[in-house]
Amino acid sequence: MTNLNRRNWLKSSLTMTAGLMTMGYAGAGTEEEAISSFLPKKERYARLTSNENPFGPSASAKKALKEAIDDAFLYPREYRQKLVSLIAQEEGVTEDHILLGAGSSELLHATARVYGGANGKVVSANPTYTSLVRSAEYMGSEWIKVPLDKNFDHDLSTMEYKVKPDVSLVYLVNPNNPTGKIMTGEEIIGFCDTVSDKVPVFVDEAYWDYMENPKGSTTTACIKKGKNVIVARTFSKVHAFAGLRVGYCIAQPEVIKEIAKEGPRNSLSGPSMSAATASLVDQEFIKYSVKMNNEGKKFVYDVLEKTGHDYFPSHTNFILFPIAMDSDDFKKKMLAKGVGIKSMNVAGQNYCRVSMGKMDDLEMFADAFKQVTSTKINQS
Repeated sequence: MTNLNRRNWLKSSLTMTAGLMTMGYAGAGTEEEAISSFLPKKERYARLTSNENPFGPSASAKKALKEAIDDAFLYPREYRQKLVSLIAQEEGVTEDHILLGAGSSELLHATARVYGGANGKVVSANPTYTSLVRSAEYMGSEWIKVPLDKNFDHDLSTMEYKVKPDVSLVYLVNPNNPTGKIMTGEEIIGFCDTVSDKVPVFVDEAYWDYMENPKGSTTTACIKKGKNVIVARTFSKVHAFAGLRVGYCIAQPEVIKEIAKEGPRNSLSGPSMSAATASLVDQEFIKYSVKMNNEGKKFVYDVLEKTGHDYFPSHTNFILFPIAMDSDDFKKKMLAKGVGIKSMNVAGQNYCRVSMGKMDDLEMFADAFKQVTSTKINQS
């Protein structure tokens, strides 16, 4: 390769990487990681970074997606109406309680714009998923962080205590990311019923479908009682729509109108909404996704137990566990062996968060993990 060609290749690669990161490319935690995910490779890359579902989309969603392509020249009003109507029916609310978005991210950012700003104050747990709170901070809001308790659970009593008259929003993630832990239905519904009388409460339920009792754990019951609660869902996880970008939120109609003013009204394509409509009622595929995810978690739990590692039992499609080495160093060494994971340091302790993948990806993880940590499987 000539110097000129090499420079051109590097320039185009870096430009491409920057574009992927700007678009919020899942798994692009570093430039090295982003490049590794799209360059041709002799050896396979196990992408276990972004909590994606490799078992879908469902056959019914793919069929609906393909069939809707012929209508792509039309503005997708009918597809939107059909999806909104179905969600409202499934959730037991009227259609004016529903707002669609390009994944839940668009709805999180729009909500941050409504309740953020220079005078905004947002209360949330820490660590948690930070998309909404970071957006609010960017617009001048104060992020009031409430550390998780010693068991890595939400400290709901302290969060309630932090709700003062100048707080503009409370943000909860259930199940939580990155811990994979849950607040029970009784805990979170009781909290929302009380706190939402003082301030809006936003509950991010991205991993809701993976819970043992989803319908008994959602806070949509609070919305039906007229409470100022906002619930966000995404098709990116159990439905495997991370690249198709479909999500929705449920809230009081006047709240939906305010969030809609910030943009998420006509950002979804007809084919994506058609596929989402098909996937939402495909209970067999949802059960299959959850089953395969649980099998993956069991495999990883077994690896961790046999190598003497603790972990947090997860209600999601990822597992968080402590590691005895620098988090950045661990991530780089795993990536060098073709396995992408997320790593972090929380209160001085290093952790790895590994997403569930297909079994060959998880076997790659297990092999790389044992080599990087220099541990052996305990057969006893």
